[in-house]
Amino acid sequence: MGRPREFDEEAVMEAAVDCFWTNGYKATSVRDLASRMGITGASLYNAFGDKRALYRRALDRYVEQGLHERVGRLEAELPPLEAIRGFLTEAVERSWRDPEHRGCMLVNAALEAGPRDPELRGAVADDLAFIEAFFRRCASAGQADGTITARQDADSLAKLLVAVLLGIRVRARTAPDRDVLAGTADAALATIDGVPSSA
Repeated sequence: MGRPREFDEEAVMEAAVDCFWTNGYKATSVRDLASRMGITGASLYNAFGDKRALYRRALDRYVEQGLHERVGRLEAELPPLEAIRGFLTEAVERSWRDPEHRGCMLVNAALEAGPRDPELRGAVADDLAFIEAFFRRCASAGQADGTITARQDADSLAKLLVAVLLGIRVRARTAPDRDVLAGTADAALATIDGVPSSA
């Protein structure tokens, strides 16, 4: 029987997420991780494998606890257009309120590690497809109830919204101005709104 782990796995995984999210994959060393996680390098390797394996687990945790939670909550609680508005608004607020301007860990992974890592690129593509599917469901439902424009099909609107979301998250890394970020989201929402503005 193996020895029980002498650390709180939830706490050390949160620390790993924070370390990778703050520094990025390449700039984060095993020493950085062990220090932030409060464990030895040997314990890190024994429990999580190498740095690459830990990064994948950290990214999966980030996506599950942030992205999946948000989509499930908004889709369950709000009508289609408001669910999209809520998603973009939360992206703006998370970007603007982060004093370290880390952006989105998923987007950062796509920009940094994805191009050189086919397996990671596939995982990131799947996560972005999850977001796109959420937007597509909302767009389709909103077109059915008249709150979202039918000038373009739901698939095209979903792709547009993903592009807007990625733009907000990338821009927040270098120009985290709340008015600019919120204005970008508002412009996208005005584009998909199914209710024509009064003259």
